[in-house]
Amino acid sequence: MRKISTVKAPAAIGPYSQAVVTGNLVFTSGQISLNPETGVLEGDNITEQTHRVCKNLQAVLSAAGVTTENAVKTVCFLSDIADFAAFNEVYAQYFTEKPARSCVAVKDLPKGALVEIEVIAERGNTQ
Repeated sequence: MRKISTVKAPAAIGPYSQAVVTGNLVFTSGQISLNPETGVLEGDNITEQTHRVCKNLQAVLSAAGVTTENAVKTVCFLSDIADFAAFNEVYAQYFTEKPARSCVAVKDLPKGALVEIEVIAERGNTQ
C-alpha cells in the first residue's frame, strides 16, 4: 500500500492520508471545500463548494496517477438533500464517465461544509 500526498489539495485535518493506492485501486479520503493554500473553507453555496471539492479530488487523483475518468465509485455526502439537483449539475462536469455512486444527506460535515466526496478509482495495468 502506498500513501498519496500532494500540496495541491488540502492537508488532512485528522489522522489519515489524502489517498492510498493498493494494487490497481486508488481510494481517496473524503474531500471538503478547503482551499489547499489557506486551509479555509471556500464557497458560500453548494455550487461553489462542489467545484472546490472536485478540484481537490482532481489534485489527489492526479498525484496517484489517475483522473476522475478512472473513477469507478464515488460516495457523496450532502448536508442538505435539497441541494441534490444543484450538486448534480456541478458533479456531472467532473465525473463525465458516470461512475457508480452513493449520495446521502448527513447531519453535519467537518468545518460546516455543505458537501464531501470520496472516490475509488482504477489505475491502468501499465501504472
